[in-house]
Amino acid sequence: MSQIFYRQAVRDALREEMRRDERVFLLGLDIGRFGGTYKATQGLWEEFGDERVRDTPLSEAAIAGAAVGAALTGMRPVAEIMYMDFITIALDQIANQAAKLRYMSGGQARIPVVFRTQEGAGRSSAAQHAQSLEAWVAHIPGLKVALPATPYDVKGLLKTAIRDDAPVVFIEHKLLYGVKGEVPDEEYLIPFGHARVCRQGTDLTIVALSRMVWKALEAAEVLAAEGIQVEVIDPRTVVPLDLATILASVRKTGRLLITHEAYTGFGVGAEIASQVVEQAWQTLRKPPRRVCGRNVPIPFAPVMENYVIPQVSDLVEAAKELMR
Repeated sequence: MSQIFYRQAVRDALREEMRRDERVFLLGLDIGRFGGTYKATQGLWEEFGDERVRDTPLSEAAIAGAAVGAALTGMRPVAEIMYMDFITIALDQIANQAAKLRYMSGGQARIPVVFRTQEGAGRSSAAQHAQSLEAWVAHIPGLKVALPATPYDVKGLLKTAIRDDAPVVFIEHKLLYGVKGEVPDEEYLIPFGHARVCRQGTDLTIVALSRMVWKALEAAEVLAAEGIQVEVIDPRTVVPLDLATILASVRKTGRLLITHEAYTGFGVGAEIASQVVEQAWQTLRKPPRRVCGRNVPIPFAPVMENYVIPQVSDLVEAAKELMR
């Protein structure tokens, strides 16, 4: 095992898959000579050259459209959409083309494309560069959606995504690139739809997405000091969703708290809560609780930004309310 940064795990996954399969290539804004906005592709242009690490014009629609077309002709493109906020400009190509072409062709077309993007607040990037929009793409049949929280998960899931014959929206959090964690030296893959139980507990289940996994683990430590044992689950992928692991935990603890940075309204948390109520309501001691982003644009000022996205203290307070 090696201790590496999240951004290095992304880079290692891309490098290994590009060496393994010459059909894999990268395209996106500033990913070549510059090495990517968050340096996740640094060094790849030097190794693979312009043909396989392609700097593009500043047009998300062009990036996504070119990637879909390349996938249809047998290539395995990894397209980077710098900031998930800008995926809005490419939604026709992603939601109306990539997600639907296999269905519309009666299964004849394969679309092995990965759309890498970055989401999340915490850097004073303000309303147009800090949103978490996984619910938008999770809503569309035909797309798979991954939100890795650790270096181990980001490498294993990205390699799986690149080998998948279906389109994948692969969402990294901007504040996780500097997180370090253990990653095996040998090759490994993580299958989609397999959640990770990050911490065992008996009193309360917290289901957390992306960066909120780390905050949930911090909150669990605080609560443990007060005698509350929290089970923390990271779904890893929301499409497909490992509902079985979540249900097993809720049936054990009887209480469910869901947290993500994305807006509370109509989010992934609401879907998880709804499915748990539909399938395990008789085991719930309290209604599920969501601790998610407030339904306002992400502010620029750090104090305001911290107010609208969930903090450890918010999770601790909500957990205590569920235990009363």
